[in-house]
Amino acid sequence: MFLPTTIKEVRALGWDYIDVILFTADAYIDHPSFGAAVVGRLLEAEGYRVAIVPQPNWRDDLRDFTKLGVPRLFFGVSGGSMDSMVNHYTANKRLRSNDAYTAGGKAGFRPDYAVTVYSRILKKLYPHVPVVIGGIEASLRRLTHYDYWSDSLKPSVLVESGADLLIYGMGERVVQQVARAMHNGYNANLLRKIRQVAYLADKSCIEKLNPSTTRHLASYEECQSDKRAFGRNFVEVETLSNMMESDVTLVEAVGGKYVVVTPPNATLSTEELDHSFDLPYERAPHPRYRGKGDIPAWEMIKHSINIHRGCFGGCSFCTISAHQGKFINSRSEKSILREVERVVQMPDFKGYLSDIGAPSANMYGMGGRNKDACRKCRRPSCLHPKMCPNLDNDHSRLLALYEKVRSVKGIKKAFIGSGIRYDLFDNSAYLETVIKHHTSGRLKVAPEHTEKHVLDVMRKPSFEMFEQLNRDFRKICSDNGLPYQLIPYFISSHPACRECDMQALADKVLGRLHFDLEQVQDLTPTPMTLSSVMFYTGENPYTGESVYVARSQDDKRRQKAYFFKDKPSHRTPKSAPRSSQPRAKTEGRREFATKSKFRKR
Repeated sequence: MFLPTTIKEVRALGWDYIDVILFTADAYIDHPSFGAAVVGRLLEAEGYRVAIVPQPNWRDDLRDFTKLGVPRLFFGVSGGSMDSMVNHYTANKRLRSNDAYTAGGKAGFRPDYAVTVYSRILKKLYPHVPVVIGGIEASLRRLTHYDYWSDSLKPSVLVESGADLLIYGMGERVVQQVARAMHNGYNANLLRKIRQVAYLADKSCIEKLNPSTTRHLASYEECQSDKRAFGRNFVEVETLSNMMESDVTLVEAVGGKYVVVTPPNATLSTEELDHSFDLPYERAPHPRYRGKGDIPAWEMIKHSINIHRGCFGGCSFCTISAHQGKFINSRSEKSILREVERVVQMPDFKGYLSDIGAPSANMYGMGGRNKDACRKCRRPSCLHPKMCPNLDNDHSRLLALYEKVRSVKGIKKAFIGSGIRYDLFDNSAYLETVIKHHTSGRLKVAPEHTEKHVLDVMRKPSFEMFEQLNRDFRKICSDNGLPYQLIPYFISSHPACRECDMQALADKVLGRLHFDLEQVQDLTPTPMTLSSVMFYTGENPYTGESVYVARSQDDKRRQKAYFFKDKPSHRTPKSAPRSSQPRAKTEGRREFATKSKFRKR
């Protein structure tokens, strides 16, 4: 059965109370890829009564916020699977006309800054009922952050929302601990001892923290007046976030109070992750959406399998490691194969898995050989500037999994739809297996740029590695008579990228290599990424070096225009001073037409 969403459904279950009511800005899809469903099922497995209110109407008489009454423990609030501002607006800040997480793909069913809006309404209606916020929007806005859409620094979402507690990162273990701590009522002392949460406190509370494990960041007010203070805060937060083990509590003053962030938990065990994926999901949208149109996000993933969490790539523009963690948390083969068999039984399944993947398709089962070395490591990326010598990048375990998936009765083809890290390849066997057995005709990779100084700022490998991949891909396809395509993704307007760098990219990729691009993304600086810090400050916070930023919408459009017919023509591209970087060499200009699709980061 689905978790109840209306008072009628609650009464049909014979409940006279609800322990936890979850509010989410997404449609309710009961599947392990959607956070509200995971949290709800985990709490249900612990014996709690949980209801979900998906996409409540925040503009009418607020009946969606009152229809289920008051929960015994707390309200839970999430902005959904994406930050609501990324979901709502394009990179040039235009309102999107659709929403992939809504029935019919319709826009307008979630507010800007959804976590803040929902929480404020709940605290106004029920000031004495605890509100716990989580999900990616709350997680990446837990401290002072740059907000691209208002072009300003915002304080912790705790300050603006009025929520009582914030769970950051992947919250399976934490939300169960929070529910237990509230079992006999709100207990601030118990809640503040839980790892991986954040809360607002006064000075007397801060004085009780252990000074040897407490680190004070620059205050919100200091960050507003000094961009470098904001940059130093980011370095501190990212470094601690990428540690395998940490006991450091972060404290950031704001408006006479303090945001306290407790240390993160250790990565979930395989058994814990399996438990999360093996819960009795209906694996479908709630029946309330019948007749309202398909939910695009569901249609994309319903026949896909997620095999692990986390990413050690550490790309500057990506939020995955900040939210899911740097260390890979892999599911067991048994759990994955059980899910494959469940997908095979779905009535609309025709034999084709759309993806056996994860944030990066080929990190399954990988990690450091020497765990003691990993515990001491402070690197944000295991792959940049070069692959860590301690990293075990053996693909044999993943290849064995692929073979077992292929052998499941009812599977005609199991595709790899997630992006592949070609800088991880240990030999050609993996690439050949993927091309021959797991490619739908198009293999996705993400070189992101061609110019070295831009790639270094992005924390991406050299373009020469992509060119080698292109040669290997073409040879394997030729040897096996396969008419497949390699589909590269690129980003324009990233910090350090000037217009002349985009011209060089276009000349190399569209001209010399003859690619017909479909995936060109204008950078959206999202909270708690290195790219957003550089975009705001104009500096690399790790080195203090100045970084050129295409800040205006006109500059950003000009950069992206090199992939379109209406690109600038017959003029020299704009340039700007670049610290210690040589001026990019450019070749003759060509006109190319292409399409552009939004790609979530």
